[in-house]
Amino acid sequence: MPVARTHSIALVGVEGYPVEIESDIENGLPTLLLVGLPDTALREARDRIRAAIINSHEQWPQRRITVGLSPASLPKRGSGFDLGIALSILTAAGALPWAAIDGVTFLGELGLDGRLRPVRGVLPAMAAAAYAGFGRAVVAETNAAEAALVPGLHVAGAPTLAALLAWLRGEQEAAEAGVVCVPEGDPSPVGPAAPPAGSPRPRPDLAEVLGQPTARRAAEICAAGGHHLSLLGPPGAGKTMLAERLPTVMPPLDRAAALDVTSIHSVAGTLPAGSPLMTEPPFCAPHHTATKAAVVGGGTGMLHPGAASLAHRGCLFLDEALDTILTL
Repeated sequence: MPVARTHSIALVGVEGYPVEIESDIENGLPTLLLVGLPDTALREARDRIRAAIINSHEQWPQRRITVGLSPASLPKRGSGFDLGIALSILTAAGALPWAAIDGVTFLGELGLDGRLRPVRGVLPAMAAAAYAGFGRAVVAETNAAEAALVPGLHVAGAPTLAALLAWLRGEQEAAEAGVVCVPEGDPSPVGPAAPPAGSPRPRPDLAEVLGQPTARRAAEICAAGGHHLSLLGPPGAGKTMLAERLPTVMPPLDRAAALDVTSIHSVAGTLPAGSPLMTEPPFCAPHHTATKAAVVGGGTGMLHPGAASLAHRGCLFLDEALDTILTL
């Protein structure tokens, strides 16, 4: 039986790299072998994918299945490859036409019941897919708005594996299957970010500060010119109050800057609910006892942005700065 191929994206930091997923089904004891430098979460995909396919009322091949992720030298982490692996297996088994997966990038985690779950880092992954020449992408329905921020990419968001298979086979229209399609070149206009649902109060504003004319003037100058600011004074003088209101007088992010900031927060999993594109300068204030990894970033396995990266194009507030520097 011929080898079926689908494509996905591997993230290293905030950079995405195309990955080719190959599935080969041959005679032998029923098993699923996964090769290509997968991590623990990806090795566990074997059980998730099998349960998702069976619970989507599809036939699981009772033969030896070998799945290869290429290039093999590139580390592959996370559960975002689940969808691509499942579709490559079904295509190799003859349950899905080859034309349905040709030139498409797939990114999403599968639940045991076949639901398509969102993953982190969709924006940088889709940007890498578009740069690599892919014109279509399929993600979880929750990630569709974020993926649509990349220009020149047809995006489809699917709620379940069963709905996606029905749409790919042409059995149902996208609306009937529950698949959300975003056309190529969708403007996705840049506008003010909506506050998260259930937010206790609006974002702090510098206009709320009474008095402190010298400190306010210094904050306005620093915000206008992008300068550093050192606030000195006794406890209760209003240093933190001024610092957390500094982003409200900073210029709004242009589209290029907004995409950079959104990519970092997408990888970190800190995007605001209901607002896939961050258009306001971010504010990050790590505790003065924060570790080096929490401030600078890092970690074992998958790299995680630190406070300095999360404050990119915005404001990084180091309270008790001397203690923070000594900790680092």
